[in-house]
Parts: sequence; C-alpha cells; structure tokens
Amino acid sequence: MRAVEWLRRRANPARRTSVRFRLLAIALLPMLVVLPLLLGVTMVRWNAKFNALLISKVNGDLTIAHQYLSRILEHTGENIQALGDSARFRDIAQTDDSGQLAAFLEVSRKEQNLDFLILVDRNGALAVAPSANGGTIRLDWPVVVSALAGHAQSAIDIFGNEELGAISPGLAERARLRLVSTTNATPTNRRVETRGMVVHSAAPVAFGNGKGALVGGILLNQNLDFIDTINDLVYRALSLPEGSQGTATLFLDDVRISTNVRLFENQRALGTRVSAAVRTTVLDRGQVWLDSAFVVNDWYISAYEPIADSYGRRVGMLYVGFLEAPFARARTITLLSVGLAFLLITAASVPIFLRWARGIFEPLERMTGTIRQVESGDLGARTGLTGAEDEIGRVASHLDNLLSQLQERERELRRWNDELNLRVAERTQELQVANQRLEATTRQLIMSERMAAIGEITAGVAHEMNNPIAVVQGNLEVARALLGEKADIASTEFRLIDEQIDRMSQIVMKVLQSARPEEYAGYVERHALAEVISGCLPLVRHLMQRAGIELIRDDRATRLVLMNRTELQQVLVNLMVNAIHAMPDGGTLTLRTHDTPANGQAGIAIEVVDTGVGMAPEVLEKIFDPFFTTKRNEGTGLGLSLSQALIVRQGGRITAESTAGAGAVFTIWLPEAE
Repeated sequence: MRAVEWLRRRANPARRTSVRFRLLAIALLPMLVVLPLLLGVTMVRWNAKFNALLISKVNGDLTIAHQYLSRILEHTGENIQALGDSARFRDIAQTDDSGQLAAFLEVSRKEQNLDFLILVDRNGALAVAPSANGGTIRLDWPVVVSALAGHAQSAIDIFGNEELGAISPGLAERARLRLVSTTNATPTNRRVETRGMVVHSAAPVAFGNGKGALVGGILLNQNLDFIDTINDLVYRALSLPEGSQGTATLFLDDVRISTNVRLFENQRALGTRVSAAVRTTVLDRGQVWLDSAFVVNDWYISAYEPIADSYGRRVGMLYVGFLEAPFARARTITLLSVGLAFLLITAASVPIFLRWARGIFEPLERMTGTIRQVESGDLGARTGLTGAEDEIGRVASHLDNLLSQLQERERELRRWNDELNLRVAERTQELQVANQRLEATTRQLIMSERMAAIGEITAGVAHEMNNPIAVVQGNLEVARALLGEKADIASTEFRLIDEQIDRMSQIVMKVLQSARPEEYAGYVERHALAEVISGCLPLVRHLMQRAGIELIRDDRATRLVLMNRTELQQVLVNLMVNAIHAMPDGGTLTLRTHDTPANGQAGIAIEVVDTGVGMAPEVLEKIFDPFFTTKRNEGTGLGLSLSQALIVRQGGRITAESTAGAGAVFTIWLPEAE
C-alpha cells in the first residue's frame, strides 16, 4: 500500500508537467545561467584589471615626468656649480673688471639656457648682474643662503611678479597669465596669475678677495619646450592606441602655467585651472592623484603629484595623462563582442540540447502514463518498453518488475492490514487504561509536591516571623525585670501585649497560608552595610547581654548594596542569633565588612564570626538544606535555607566555614549597587 501511494504521489499532474521543464533546466542551466554568471564575473574582473593597468601606466608616466623634472633641477645645479668651479670663471673673478665678468655670465647664461644668472657676495649683497638679464634678486631664498654657507642647492621656488621684474622685465611679462574660467574648478576672484615658477639653483664660488654664490634659474611659466620635452619622453610614438592623446602640464597652485593640453585646436589651455576635487587631494592633502579626471574639456586617465618649494610648501602640481575615450571605446567593443559571441554560440547550441532531451522525455512520459493507470486501479498496467539499453530503458524494465511485485504484495498487505488493525485495537484499549492510571498518579504527585512546597514556605515564614516576635517578647521580659514590683501596675497592659503578640503570630500564619510569598517581597533600595548592621544590634543586644557575649565590629566596606532593608536585616539577625546560640557560655561575636570582587564583579562581603562550638563536616554540608536543624525541638531548620534564598535572589551568595570546637564563619557576598 505504501509503495502504491508513493507511485501516486510521483504521478501527480503538477509533477508530470514539470518533468520536461526540469530536464530542460538541467540541460540548459550551464549554458543559460552558469556560463553567463561566469562570463559576467570574468568580464567584471577583466574590466577591473583593465582599469588597474591604465592606472598603472599613468603612474609609470608620472614617474618618468617626475624623474625628468628632478633631472632638470640636478642638471641646472651641476652646470652652475661647474661654471663656478671653471678656470675661466676663477681667472675673470680674480680681476676687478666687473664688465668682463658680467659679459662672461651673460654668455654662460645663454649657453646653459638659463633665464637669469647672477653673482652675489658672501654678505648677500649683489655683486655682479649682467645688464642683459636684470639687476637684482632677493637674497634670503633658502637656496641662496645655503650656497653662501658653502652648499650648492637646487629647488622649485615661486617668484612674485615684482621679483621677476627686478631681475628682468621680460620675465615678469612672460609669467603673467590671464585666468580662464574652468568647469569644476574652485571658485576664485582672481583674474590674472602674475607669479612665476622657477627652477632655482645656487652654488658657492670664490671671487675677488672673498666668497659668494652664483645664482641662476629657469622660468617655467609658458616654457613650452620644457613641457613638450616631458610629453615626448612620456608618450613616445606608438605608446598609445590610435585616437588617444598624451598630455603633460605644470601647475602653479591650481593654474596651468605650461601645458600641451588644448583649449581649442591651436590654442593651449594656459591659464585654465584644475578641478576642485584634484586640488583638494593633491595641494591640500599632499596626496598623489591616480584616477580619471576631467581635464579642461574631456576625461583623461590622469596622474597628479604635488610640487614643493625650498620652504617645503606645496606650491604646484606636475600632471601627465592620456585621453580616456579611446580606451573606453575599445573596452566597450570588447565587452559587446564577447556578449554577441556568447549569444551566437547559445543560439546554435540550444536546438541540439533540445533534440537530445527529446530522447529522454518520451520514455519518461511512457512511464508516467503507466503510473497514472496504476493510480486509477489498473495494477496490470506496464510500460512495454523493450530493447532499450540505456539507463532510462533499464529503469522502465525495473518499473515493470516492481509493478508485478506490487500486485503480489498488494494482496499480502491487505491481509496484514486486517491483522494489524485488530492488534492496534487491543493495544489501544490497554493504553487507555494505563493512561487513566498515569493521570491519577500525576494528579496525586502534583498535589503532594504543592502541599510540600506550601508547607516549606509556611514553616519558613513562621520561623522568620518568630525572630522579631521573640525579640519583642524578650524585650518585654527585660522591661518587666527592670520595672520589678512596679510592673504590677501595668500587668494588665503586659498581659494584653502578650495576647496580641500571640494573636499576631496566629494572624500571620493564617494569612501566609493563603498568599503567594512573592507578593509580600519588599522593595529594594541602596544601603550602607554599617547602617544596616547598626539597625540590627538593638534587636539582639539583650540576647548578647544575657549570654555574656562581646561584640567586635570592623566596618571597612565603602560600597552600597541593593536589597530590601528588612530582608537584609532578617538574614543578619538570623546569623547573629545562630552565632549567639552557638556560644551559650559566652564568647566573641565579630562582624566584619569589606569591599571585594567576585568573578570580575565588584561587591561587598559581610562576615559573621563566632567563637562557639563549631560544626562537624557532615553538619556543615547540610546547614542550608530546608528543615535541617541541630536545635531539636527549638527550631524549624528553615532559617539558613530562607537566608540563602534571599541572598541568591539579589545575585549574591552565602557560605560557611567551621570546625568542631573552633567556632564558625558565615560570609555573605552581595554585588555592588550600580
């Protein structure tokens, strides 16, 4: 029967109609889902690698441009140093003919392609300035100061327009650039850039009767040979694909002062400014920019690095980059080509897969039809597939054999089913009887446990209420003893008090019998232990005096505890009363408090120490058990059990240490009140 039901479930129409689609999905899943996903992941990774290669290339381009600029600085300084060390310079410098020295410097300036070459003495005063390239220079530049101190130095420095004009009016005019409004640039009110970026070099020299410095420089503003040389070095022929274009630029602050970027076809973008994002990254933060950036009127794969002057200030930028559009176009064409190729391959492959799948569908549908007939009650239906040697043919043959076995087993199962139903009916009746007995026993057990719990709680409450009643009764006896014969005057009142105390005990017992203990739990508040202990002592003082017990207190705790004051006093009084009972012949009761952590949590410890009779090990391990007592008929055995419950409820614990004949130590630990 179970096998038939399984066949019926497998022949469900919804499942029959989905077999074809599931087989198609299995056949086409790799082609239409897995391969596109893999292709997509591959193309995403390829695109990331492609972008990384572009960034790596532009970073290498920036390295070449940086090395060329460093070489210009180095070469200029070396040439000026070599000129100062030359025999021709020393011979002319030893004469007093300043005209001859000025002419020599002018010729040397032109030979070395310098924009100015000036000689200053060791005091920083202008010694010789060829008339052809100006007359004065500021002598407090770090490179000049270093040269006067005997050390050659080269750096990029920014000269003001007046300083350039003092050297040569032509330099001041060449440095002047009109600013061009630029998209995405930082807003500014400036209209003209008049400062000049100068390759500034100075070398120590000896002339006349002393020493001085030979100072020379190259103005980089509108120095197109300089920037074109960088561009030719970085972007040689065939280094970029067709349609792309390499560019290089030198910035003073964020203004292009020398560039081969075109504003129009035949006009360089001098005076245009860099975007605000690049300026913030490079000039403000001092970082290198390696990313796509909008340059004047198009997107370029760009690299910018800051340029610092001799004072260490960021005063400009060096840029190289190439047009992004040809690379983006090539990347798009590649992605489209790969996608189109995949679609063509898929279109050609799917019909082949469908034809192969049809050879699987037909035998499966024959088997499905057979199962449908079996479902309708025709157990003699068979697939009739013969001669097939593949896996599906073997499955069809096995199915026919299985159906034959099922037809035979069907008869046996019916017989077994009748026998099983009879046995189940008999066992069911037995289970019903056993279940009724179990329910009765369970009800009795629950009632017994409930009564035991109520009895334990009631006895505990009665025991704990007996402590304050005993204190009141004891103090009443003390009052009678103190009054002596005068107590007879108030004998009626004393009798009424005794009766009311007894009545209180009876009322409490009756109320607690019908109430839940948790409903009478007191509210918690923060307490200093010293105050709580002081409040407990009057309640047990008469017992201590009667037994001749000395009290010692050691209050070192500074933290507060969070607990109901009455419950805490109840626990402490219970421990003190037990300690007093353990010292019938007198002794010492010590109460100590101190701050101490436990398990990584701040807390307070209270120790109640007596010098009484102590406890044996077998007694010590049972003292917190309910109803365990060593006082015979004088106690209920619930005092320590209830005390432990109250302390544990506040997240604390209570422990005991004792040796027979050597007293006992009860320790309460409570967490600090947060």
